[in-house]
Amino acid sequence: MAQFLQNIRCILNALAPALRNASRLWGVFACVLCAMLFFGCEEIEEPKPWIRVERPQMLFTDTTLLDSYDKGVLNWRLKTAYLERWADKEIVTVCPVFVDIYDSVGERVAFLRADSGSLDMKFTYVYAYGHVYALTPKGASVRADSLLWNKKDNLVKTASYVRVVSEDGDVLQGVGFESDAKLDNWKILSNVTGIFQDAAKRLKDEDKKQAEAERLSNPPSSSSRAPAASATSAKSPRPASPAAQPNSAKPSRPLPMKPKAGVQK
Repeated sequence: MAQFLQNIRCILNALAPALRNASRLWGVFACVLCAMLFFGCEEIEEPKPWIRVERPQMLFTDTTLLDSYDKGVLNWRLKTAYLERWADKEIVTVCPVFVDIYDSVGERVAFLRADSGSLDMKFTYVYAYGHVYALTPKGASVRADSLLWNKKDNLVKTASYVRVVSEDGDVLQGVGFESDAKLDNWKILSNVTGIFQDAAKRLKDEDKKQAEAERLSNPPSSSSRAPAASATSAKSPRPASPAAQPNSAKPSRPLPMKPKAGVQK
């Protein structure tokens, strides 16, 4: 019996290291099981469905130039830093807007600036809006909320408030604006008010110019001029001298009669 117990003790002593390692493994296994149970209680988020994002068909985010020609001659050039066009639309959106306008010989005569703009692919119109500023060939500056150029009538128009500073320094403002494509001939449509520089002096100079023009266009006729000879003949004739006039106050004396022959008194 003592020998049996001694054998059991030897076996337990031999298995002691293995049992200690097993206890450690059981401790690690218990920790992992607890962690799985803890995190397994949280709600698992389902993946979000895929959302289709619409993107423009044409997109330029660098300097871009668009030229418009009329019968082979450069009419205007648009420069922008951002351009986009959507597939289902013919409208091109640009931001900002820099437009240079050229004359028939290719010289730049005017320009237009704006925050944003839009146009179609056929260049039938250009719409500029947001702090619009334009400079005409004669030196007048135009400020408006928006300007629209239409190729059909080749006019630049707006129905918004507009302020124009002429080349002479006059300030004109009103509602509505219309001009040719070169911004050479323009007019404000309604509610026009203005501030004119040296108005009295300019009116006087204008009156002088108008009077001179009328004098040159209507010269005096030749019949209204009196010649020197007619002026001399217009003098009254000098009266005749008294010696030349007959003396009507004294009657003439009768001549004596001679007696006839043979007759006595």
